Amino acid sequence: MAQPKLIRVTTVPSSLKILMKGQHAFMSEHFEVVGVSSKGEELNEVANAEGIRVVPIEMTRTISPFKDVSSVWRLYKLFRKEKPLMVHTHTPKAGIAGMMAAKFAGVKIRLHTVAGLPLMEATGLKRKILNAVEKLTYRCATKVYPNSKGLYDFILKEKFTSEKHLKVIANGSSNGIDVSHFNTEKISSEVKQSLRKSLAIEADTYVFVFVGRLVGDKGLNEMVSAFKELSESNERVRLLLVGGAESELDPLQPDTIQEMEANEHIISVGFQNDVRSYFAISNALVFPTYREGFPNVVMQAGAMKLPAIVTNINGCNEIIIEGENGTIIPTKDRDLLLDAMRTFADGAYENKGAMCRKMIVDRYEQSVVWEALLKEYKQQQTSVS
Repeated sequence: MAQPKLIRVTTVPSSLKILMKGQHAFMSEHFEVVGVSSKGEELNEVANAEGIRVVPIEMTRTISPFKDVSSVWRLYKLFRKEKPLMVHTHTPKAGIAGMMAAKFAGVKIRLHTVAGLPLMEATGLKRKILNAVEKLTYRCATKVYPNSKGLYDFILKEKFTSEKHLKVIANGSSNGIDVSHFNTEKISSEVKQSLRKSLAIEADTYVFVFVGRLVGDKGLNEMVSAFKELSESNERVRLLLVGGAESELDPLQPDTIQEMEANEHIISVGFQNDVRSYFAISNALVFPTYREGFPNVVMQAGAMKLPAIVTNINGCNEIIIEGENGTIIPTKDRDLLLDAMRTFADGAYENKGAMCRKMIVDRYEQSVVWEALLKEYKQQQTSVS
């Protein structure tokens, strides 16, 4: 008997590849899984790594009415041809295009995961447009999964949909975390020593690490400004930036870029496929982002025994428990960020590595999230059979 078909849609292939790594192969034991995203080598990598069929359909991350209508039409034709039992979308643009197309195509089970809302930082007309798009996405979906309790509450507060259409899977997160992979024991002392040497980081230096896109919405402007002052009074600190810039979508301030280039205590290594060794040579994560869904980086750092400085936003304030595995500060508050970094550099969280890891393992181990999502899929399947 043929397995029921599940089509999962993201705007860009890196989301299929990284944010849901391993999940497609797991679900393939129960469904025929098809991955859909914009074309690119990473889409082919998903097919090879996960053992699933993939289909390229171009989608943009920016507002582009003509291209967006084209995406909906192409997705509609795909769904009519494939006749899936379920369509599950992730990321905002894939959400609106995929849910509309699935509804028009008569797909019975239409699921959408909310893993962050760009509209939180929008104002004026743009905010009104994004609000309308979000409401339309949820109307077209049969079930919506915010990946954090904070997003769940925000969606209800904004009246995007009703409570009966919402559900948080497990304890939050879209994919959980592979705690066997993000494990300090997997990084040898030789690898750490070699990396420190290549980056000119001495053993007694306190290293703050940031992992993510180097953009304004991630709090880079405040973080670099705060670190500049900290490094002027403390020679034994470094700021390690792991990630690429997106100068077109969300450019950094000129002063920030200049400081990143001029400050010898700031080390930028660009995007890295494997960030574990960078966590392993660091003492704390700094993640002063303005908005998130459920940030993988904070879970990864915790599993690698790093305490974290995070902002008081959904996701971050669910993973971090104040004073136990890190500290929580307001968004866009450069001075409080500086105070927190000083406190960390002075050794406030020096002996809390084991606790940091345990708190991640207990709540967000990957198999817990996968099994909870599979259970939800089965319940949805039963509801329409």
